[in-house]
Amino acid sequence: MIDASTIIVIIVVVVVVIFVLVVLFRSIRIIGQATAGVVERLGRYHKTLLPGLNILVPFVDKVHRVVDLREQVVSFPPQPVITEDNLVVSIDTVVYFQVTDARAATYEIANYLGAVEQLTTTTLRNVVGGLNLEEALTSRDNINGQLRIVLDEATGKWGIRVSRVELKAIDPPTSIQDSMEKQMRAERDRRALILTAEGTKQSAILTAEGQRQAAILQAEGAAKAAVLRAQGEAEAITTVFKAIHDGDPDPKLLAYQYLQTLPEIAQGPASKLWIVPSELTEALKGIGTAFTMPGAAARSAVAVSAPPASPAPPADPTPAS
Repeated sequence: MIDASTIIVIIVVVVVVIFVLVVLFRSIRIIGQATAGVVERLGRYHKTLLPGLNILVPFVDKVHRVVDLREQVVSFPPQPVITEDNLVVSIDTVVYFQVTDARAATYEIANYLGAVEQLTTTTLRNVVGGLNLEEALTSRDNINGQLRIVLDEATGKWGIRVSRVELKAIDPPTSIQDSMEKQMRAERDRRALILTAEGTKQSAILTAEGQRQAAILQAEGAAKAAVLRAQGEAEAITTVFKAIHDGDPDPKLLAYQYLQTLPEIAQGPASKLWIVPSELTEALKGIGTAFTMPGAAARSAVAVSAPPASPAPPADPTPAS
């Protein structure tokens, strides 16, 4: 049987082992990446634990808080804001911030998320309150920049750095939305009419340019055709005259050819005046003489061959008794 002293020794050993385990457990603290641990020693801030294995003094040091050092994105609910022209708009904001000092974020502000939200709302009302509705709708980048500067300056002492502030939505009243929609529809219709007019104008310009180019090409073609036609006629006339001169025709042949050409000249509707060369007149006389010579010669021959008529007897001057 186990006596009482042995049982006491066993209990003492178990207690010592448990105490050692507790001490080791409270002496070692592992901090994750992108986090920081705020250590208090006897109720006062002692140090900030970095990521990795850290050794603490058991029962003296205590990890008060583990702070996330990653950039955080917080979307705040819509806030009613009154513009300079007394219109109430609802604005949604998104804030990007990061804790850079775990000690300040723990001891300088009780709830930095709530503080950032309230500060964002107040700053947003101050900035948008100095703008009218149109400026608020078209100056988002300016509003974002002003909000970021004010928030970053105010939260710097809390160990927080504000990197970006974005206006997610700006919703004006329903009546203003209807008016804006009508205005945008009218503006779109006006732009459509302008684009249609510009298209019609360009189409007319291109059509006129095409017609002008076509007329120029037609005129150039007609001019070239006329030049070629004139050159051909000149070459034909030169060839004809050369053939005539080489053949040395007599005036009678020329007159005959001219008489054959007269009916074709008379068929033209613009033939009003004929010019007859003097050489042609002489040739026509020759032709006429040629055609009239046989009749005159016959008559001359008849006159020569016929005997002269006998003269009538003289009348008796003695009267009848």
